[in-house]
Amino acid sequence: MKYGAFGLVEVLGSCNAVMVIDQMLKTADVSFRTWNGKCGGHEVVFMSGDVSAVTAAVESVKQDPPCDIILAAVISNPSEETVRLVEEDAATHHFA
Repeated sequence: MKYGAFGLVEVLGSCNAVMVIDQMLKTADVSFRTWNGKCGGHEVVFMSGDVSAVTAAVESVKQDPPCDIILAAVISNPSEETVRLVEEDAATHHFA
């Protein structure tokens, strides 16, 4: 599948990840893809959509954060390998 952009937001804790996902979905026409948990409770949320929508969603949580945001980024025109990694992670967590 082709994606215009991925938005990534890293937070601490799954409850915070849900709050970030909720805010991003309410802000712009983006789709939730998956989230990835790491040791120490770090969660990285992956959203997709066109570049302007993903940028708006990421900016919304940076400008009016529902929790502490550790890192936020937009990857426009992601590579095939990046898309494969996100889709495999989504399938592993039954989000696909």
